[in-house]
Amino acid sequence: MPRFFVAPEQINNDQVYISGPDVNHINRVLRLGPGDGLLVLDGRGGAYEAVIEKACREQVTCTIKKEVAAGTGIPVRVTLVQGIPKGDKMDLIIQKGTEIGISRVIPLICRRSVVKLKGDKSLRRLERWRRIALEAAKQCRRADVPEVLEPAGWNRVWEDMPPEAAAFILWEEEKVRTLKEIFRRDRDMVGEEVYVFIGPEGGFTPDEVRTAVAHGMLPVSLGPRILRTETAGLAVLSIILYQWGDLGGEAADG
Repeated sequence: MPRFFVAPEQINNDQVYISGPDVNHINRVLRLGPGDGLLVLDGRGGAYEAVIEKACREQVTCTIKKEVAAGTGIPVRVTLVQGIPKGDKMDLIIQKGTEIGISRVIPLICRRSVVKLKGDKSLRRLERWRRIALEAAKQCRRADVPEVLEPAGWNRVWEDMPPEAAAFILWEEEKVRTLKEIFRRDRDMVGEEVYVFIGPEGGFTPDEVRTAVAHGMLPVSLGPRILRTETAGLAVLSIILYQWGDLGGEAADG
């Protein structure tokens, strides 16, 4: 059954209103019409079987028949706070992070960030990133779409971070503490919410790391090799989700 994401406000009681590029896909590519069925997802984990009632050029109206199971949820919410990289690296990070199972991405404005996003440029880039997350969620058949927040500075991230969340900052100068050791010795410190901080090209400055530690974050290492910024976050995400029962791993309480 074809799958389509809609915003929650596009669902009104038992009616669903599909607009935008999906309308052309329904009408011209799939050639669906009144009476045909499809699966509607609200991007927050809700899934509904629906039937097309009316298909126009600007909008497709459907009636919900029943709510269905959307699939197994991701066992831990991982927020990637990614130092804004150069070029289209953030596109790759968001796309692959969505496929692996990330819950939220916060583009972080760091001292060594080369790219400066302001005004309309920031808005256009944010719209692009959200579109990439949506398309990746469709492709990998996720029931939800990761949040992609607007670029923010350190203070904004700290203010919004839940106090119970575990927070790790990857730093190449950390020589003792590794994720492997944390999960082996003190896995209970990681609950249902994890924040992972990744620096841009050039990494974090020592002052940024010291301030992060003062805010309760733990500097960690992935080992002896220095990973590129577009690789590091995906590696950590894979490790955490595997450890917590996703990606074929054993559940944390197993």
